[in-house]
Amino acid sequence: MTKKSIKIATWNVNSVGQRLDRMLAFLERETPDFLCLQELKGADEKFPMEAVIAAGYRAEIFGQKAYNGVAILSKMNPVSVTRNFGDGVDDAAARFLAATYEVDLEGKPQSKIPLTIMSSYIPNGQSIGSEKYIYKLEWFQRLRKYLDTHHRPDDLVALVGDFNVAPNDIDVYDPAAWRDHIHTSIKERQGLRQVVNFGLVDTFRHLYPDEPGYSWWDYRQMSFLQNKGLRIDLIYATPPLAELCREVRVDRNERKGEKPSDHAPVIASFELP
Repeated sequence: MTKKSIKIATWNVNSVGQRLDRMLAFLERETPDFLCLQELKGADEKFPMEAVIAAGYRAEIFGQKAYNGVAILSKMNPVSVTRNFGDGVDDAAARFLAATYEVDLEGKPQSKIPLTIMSSYIPNGQSIGSEKYIYKLEWFQRLRKYLDTHHRPDDLVALVGDFNVAPNDIDVYDPAAWRDHIHTSIKERQGLRQVVNFGLVDTFRHLYPDEPGYSWWDYRQMSFLQNKGLRIDLIYATPPLAELCREVRVDRNERKGEKPSDHAPVIASFELP
């Protein structure tokens, strides 16, 4: 019996319009089952849907003019889609998109199980103590409440995206220089940990406890060439899904060449029973 594998990728493209050719080439090369995008930087009607369909994918999108925006590309039709948290908070920022799919195990109709994919673009926070920083901390609380309300830790859930937090010092090229900076502050890390304590596993760190795994490098000061990066693009999974994870890798080649995003895609492969 051939086991089925599922490949989930996350990528902050920093404008899907600017990175369309790269994205289409990535889809052809990697053929992910799910590609979660962040920072589309365009309203829904600006999303290149025709090109995505021509590549063999469909897209669930939650866009916003000029800023933010998240999407999930897949060859499957979702059974449900959620945009934003639906928690009554007056927040129109397009930062969270969840879609649930029925995954066919072993080719048997009765073996289909729900798999939820969440594409998240966590607020940057700007600077410690600012209004945007407080918004970021509150956003983590809202995300945790959403998980508690809609899911259980034994569901198959992948929460992926640009988290704008390096979880630990190993995820930062120079922890001393970054101490008490945005992306590494104590409260940001506590906020992320509150979400993870729902029952999530950091798939990369679980498989590779000692590798930096940077996914973001500043455009300035030759940061990529010197590998002065942060690991802020993360693939979390609930324990039943994390147990099936066989590989997580950062596609550093996508940070090279002409007009790259400042983020590289992160790709996880799961082997289903």
